[in-house]
Amino acid sequence: MGSTGTVLRELRGAQKSAKGVSLYSRYVNRPAGRVLAAGAYRAGLSPNQVTLISALFTYGAVASVALVEPSWTLAVLVYAALAVGFAFDSADGQLARLTGRGGPDGEWLDHVVDCGKLLLVHTAVLISFYRFGELPSQAWLLLPLGFQLAAVVTFCAGLLREHLGKAAASAQGPSWAATPAAPVSRVRAVALLPADYGVFCLVFLLLGAPGAFRAGYAVLAVVHTLFLAAFLAKWFRELKSLRAG
Repeated sequence: MGSTGTVLRELRGAQKSAKGVSLYSRYVNRPAGRVLAAGAYRAGLSPNQVTLISALFTYGAVASVALVEPSWTLAVLVYAALAVGFAFDSADGQLARLTGRGGPDGEWLDHVVDCGKLLLVHTAVLISFYRFGELPSQAWLLLPLGFQLAAVVTFCAGLLREHLGKAAASAQGPSWAATPAAPVSRVRAVALLPADYGVFCLVFLLLGAPGAFRAGYAVLAVVHTLFLAAFLAKWFRELKSLRAG
């Protein structure tokens, strides 16, 4: 087992492409996950164990949002747990690539945890609104449901786009697969920031001010809905072009 510095260098060489990744994930979450993956490697943890640690932090934070009255202390603790959980979510894949211990079971577990996270975080906000929020209108209770719909559809549609694209690449042979990938765009990386889960987590720092939290959460809900519409149109065009090819 090499030194931590050696492991970190190996992890840097085993990173996923930065294409389609926001600046937060590229420069904050992935580097943090790299450090956690190195620590997990030194501790002898498996990628699936790291995934479960991610779930522990994330689901603990989500339960706190639903069960504890909002305060500034809660805001800091929830954000910290969500951010750490997200970093461990990056670490499991990095550890799998480093050790070669990844597999369908690990990918399945990771996606199950992610899907549960997207469902529960907005459910927790809905419960918090109902239990603790002095809402201007009961219509605010519909907001987390709409945000949840946008988040889950984006997640599922993105996974389908990825897997159907790979299937089409295999069916169309090496000539299609050899098409050079588009270069990484910094403009796109900046534009994707509002849709990044790590940026979404920042809104929980406003839990101590319920009105500000509602406003920030509503803005993000609108932004994510707009991104969903853009992503769906883009992915549909891409998959249609693969069929035509």
